[in-house]
Amino acid sequence: MRKVILQVAVSLDGFIEDAEGKFDWCFMDDDYGMTEYMKRIDSIVMGRKTYELVLTLGGETMPGFPKVNEYIVSTTLSKLEGDRILVNGNLDDFITDLKQQPGKDIWLFGGASLTTYFMNNGHVDEIELAVHPILLGSGKPLFQNIDKRIKLTLLKSKPYPSGLIMLSYAVNS
Repeated sequence: MRKVILQVAVSLDGFIEDAEGKFDWCFMDDDYGMTEYMKRIDSIVMGRKTYELVLTLGGETMPGFPKVNEYIVSTTLSKLEGDRILVNGNLDDFITDLKQQPGKDIWLFGGASLTTYFMNNGHVDEIELAVHPILLGSGKPLFQNIDKRIKLTLLKSKPYPSGLIMLSYAVNS
């Protein structure tokens, strides 16, 4: 069965964007394992706000990487750009069905509300955090309103000369 992997950049103090909604603190000077990661997935799931952000950045989720299936979760959008797929029905049924389809793993790309839903409903199998060596002090936290303890098992950690550390965890059910 395919896995859902939450993979995201985060500040050392746990924020995915600063108080102004910016992520200009994220390192873009190296690959940081993304080429290998992209070989592992063939689908991306993101929420409406993340999708709209992607559109402002040129419309490509991961420019320069192989094309993947993009699923946009929204109850307010009725039309998407390109060949992206709108998900506006039962999210539990959708993700259960998607995980059972043949293919590679699924990247939960964002945002915070969708992450909360996936975490609280047991849909995340792994968490990969690109922990950046910066304290933002405030902003949007990655994990909000998690309704139970979720135990994790460290799968690997990889430090980079920039100070970024990539952490990978299995989510224990």
